[in-house]
Amino acid sequence: MDTVKKPLRADARRNYERLLQEARRAFAAHGVDASLEEIARQAGVGIGTLYRHFPTREDLVETVLREGFDTQAEVARELLDSPEPLSALKTWLAGMGEQSARYRGLPDLMVDVLNDETSPLYASCHAMRDGVSHLVERAKASGELRADVTVNELLVVLHALSWASEHLSGDKGLERLLDLVFAGLRAS
Repeated sequence: MDTVKKPLRADARRNYERLLQEARRAFAAHGVDASLEEIARQAGVGIGTLYRHFPTREDLVETVLREGFDTQAEVARELLDSPEPLSALKTWLAGMGEQSARYRGLPDLMVDVLNDETSPLYASCHAMRDGVSHLVERAKASGELRADVTVNELLVVLHALSWASEHLSGDKGLERLLDLVFAGLRAS
């Protein structure tokens, strides 16, 4: 069985890129449950073309999100060199929270995906989760973060804050909520 993917023809590549562009726009405007038919229509292709490139909604969402998740994993690696472990963790969480809040419905989806090994998003979410786990352990080792805090708890709290920040006015909603939460996460 040949597992090597053939490169896309030029027209197929254009369709693929237009679908991704329209999916980003639709997810930002309507959330991750946006109409796939409308995404295809706006991209100027039929729904069959969308499904040829992305057999499921999660495949499309994963492709749209993968770049951001990969970036967040890299940011976590870079922040490991920070002299202030708790500040580094908060910086990472703020960046991830901004990404989570970008698409309505994404926080719910990500919490579900962290526990679903069959999801196309599982690998991307866990690579990102593994990156932040080092920041969490470093903040605990420094004595700045409570020893009983887990990565999964922080991610669930982050997704809750991302959801909540959608309902606050002003640009600093997520940052303010993180400040409040971190006041309770500090080791005493």
